[in-house]
Amino acid sequence: MGGIGIWQILIVALVILVLFGRGKISEMMGDFGKGISSFKKGMSEEEDDSSASKAQIEAPAKDVTPAESTTSERSDSAS
Repeated sequence: MGGIGIWQILIVALVILVLFGRGKISEMMGDFGKGISSFKKGMSEEEDDSSASKAQIEAPAKDVTPAESTTSERSDSAS
């Protein structure tokens, strides 16, 4: 009495088929497949991005000097 038998599974599958219809179920499975392929594509892009950022970390950094602000020049000319 505690386990799920084959008859219970078949009844649930039949009820789902009647409620949603064959077309809706195949549409949902297609969307599910697209979601999985999109997830795999995103994971592979993330791996590519992480390897690119690792290469940037290993490369020597360029010496960057801050740009002079033009706000002090504007305040002088406004007076």
